[in-house]
Amino acid sequence: MKTYELLTVFKPNLDAEEVDKAIENLSKLVADMKGKVESTDKSGRKKLAYDVQNFRDGFFVTSILNMPEESIAEFRRQLKLNDNILRTMFLAN
Repeated sequence: MKTYELLTVFKPNLDAEEVDKAIENLSKLVADMKGKVESTDKSGRKKLAYDVQNFRDGFFVTSILNMPEESIAEFRRQLKLNDNILRTMFLAN
């Protein structure tokens, strides 16, 4: 399994409980794909450099994941389908 870093920007109209629930759902998704979340760092709400989907800020969360390489394409597809996510950046370590 390889190690990956995932930066997720959630919509700012979510409250703290909803963000926690969305992070938990991401962790479940990783587990369903035979992966493991090593750590999660909530950076909080930050201003974006430019408007994304008419939002000026977002809730930033960074996660370190271990996942099999064959699960990555499906995982990225699931991230794009999530309505609560504005943007993601997925990096291999």
